[in-house]
Amino acid sequence: MLDINLEYYKIFYYVGKLKNITLAAEELSVSQPAVSQALRHLEEALGSPLFVRTSKGVRFTPEGEMMYSFVQRGYEYICQGERKFKEMLDLENGEIRIGASDMTLQFYLLEVLEQFHESYPGIKVAVTNAPTPETLRHLQDGQIDFGVVSTPIQLRHGWEMKRVRKVEDVFVAGKKFQYLKGQILSYHQLESLPILCLEKNTSTRNYVDDFLEKNNVVLRPEFELANSNMLIQFARKGLGIASVVRDFTEEFLEKEELFLLEFDQKIPKREFCVVTDQRIPVSAAAGKLLKMIENI
Repeated sequence: MLDINLEYYKIFYYVGKLKNITLAAEELSVSQPAVSQALRHLEEALGSPLFVRTSKGVRFTPEGEMMYSFVQRGYEYICQGERKFKEMLDLENGEIRIGASDMTLQFYLLEVLEQFHESYPGIKVAVTNAPTPETLRHLQDGQIDFGVVSTPIQLRHGWEMKRVRKVEDVFVAGKKFQYLKGQILSYHQLESLPILCLEKNTSTRNYVDDFLEKNNVVLRPEFELANSNMLIQFARKGLGIASVVRDFTEEFLEKEELFLLEFDQKIPKREFCVVTDQRIPVSAAAGKLLKMIENI
């Protein structure tokens, strides 16, 4: 590849576009001799004339016309990239990739995404919906810009976690288990009851299991389901006692279709949190969304 100053190609582009050295100099805000000198250097480096001077300006030589067809595409593509780059900085377009669990998406992220879309309709937001452990793998692999997940999580080197909201894990039951309502229970009593839990690849299941194990309680669930909404429906049908985050239950507690089981101690609350990889810079759009998430 020839070692040629790229500024010469820019000048060549404008002279070829305007077919006039004087007009090109005015467009570039440089002197006419500077344009002529740059063209001469470019022609010497390439080993062939690019223009033929005429009384009205310039016209291409065959070699110059061929070269211009490539330089035109390249220069205009760079200009397009600059425009797109500025649009991204100005939040006019771009894409944000987020990872979120069912719970964080439904009870935290959905509202702020609606606000963000209203403010920045040109920004595309792609949400990968997966349990917390899988979301964190996506972050590690660079598939998402950040994750909105629930604790507990294991942070890796370079990750930053910001806690944004507390959540409470509870056990709920339907009318079939009405005899338990109002009692102060021991978690050991759950071992003899039909239990409904999330699958083991979720932070919610891991957190509740760890708490119970510390109290020497081991559950053998009747059903292990993929999401909390299904747990609620199974509990309403009387198929067992569901281990869920309280946010999922509020509507059904108000309707008295479900009730909270009370225990001699509560499961400690945990948090929704935003996890970013500090080694990877986020776009202007992602940065703006992160601020909105952290401030609600």
